[in-house]
Amino acid sequence: MINRLLAVADERLRRLLAGFFARQRGRGGLFELERISGIDRNTIAKGVRELAGPMPVPAERNRRSGAGRKRVEVKVPGW
Repeated sequence: MINRLLAVADERLRRLLAGFFARQRGRGGLFELERISGIDRNTIAKGVRELAGPMPVPAERNRRSGAGRKRVEVKVPGW
């Protein structure tokens, strides 16, 4: 059931949900959720940290400006 919920979430929500479920499980929850979902433990830990801090206002973008892959035009000039 957890994987079905995580599959439909975007990157940020997936990280926050994973962090939430890991905290709900208590000690060993991070490792258990990593095993169940396949999400990297560093990503889950980042979600736990984000939940512990103040919640930022949701932006229109999911990623920060400049994040993600470089455009092919930038990587291969003259493409």
